[in-house]
Amino acid sequence: MSAPKIIIQIVITGTQIFGKALLEAARQAAKNAKHRPQGAIGAEVAGVGNATTGSVTDKLTREHRMTLDEAHLILNAKREEGIEQILKNYEHLFKANAPPEVPPTNAPSGRGTGISRHSHYLQSKVVRARERIEAELEIAKEDPPTPS
Repeated sequence: MSAPKIIIQIVITGTQIFGKALLEAARQAAKNAKHRPQGAIGAEVAGVGNATTGSVTDKLTREHRMTLDEAHLILNAKREEGIEQILKNYEHLFKANAPPEVPPTNAPSGRGTGISRHSHYLQSKVVRARERIEAELEIAKEDPPTPS
């Protein structure tokens, strides 16, 4: 056999192997896209996908896209803490993630490093967490638990 013929056979064989590997990778990617493990965070918020019953709590979880446990974690509050402590934590976290106030135009510029230290995303999560807890408390006021 001549050298060019061997080189062409090597290229063709390599292309076939690469093509088969690429096809198998595409099949595996499609299979992975269809399967979502239990508890995985994907297109839905964790816990929201499990809120499938018609209960009031599940309805609030779907509506606010946040579980009650997640809301308490965001606001660093225990379930048994009162609304005063929850609102205190909310105020602190809301202010900590707020953009800095703009100084008056005649004041000297105190730009510093220019690094932004606020987060609109975190601030919105804090607001949603407070709303979720308040919604749960409203439901608890309307329907007091019956003694067993």
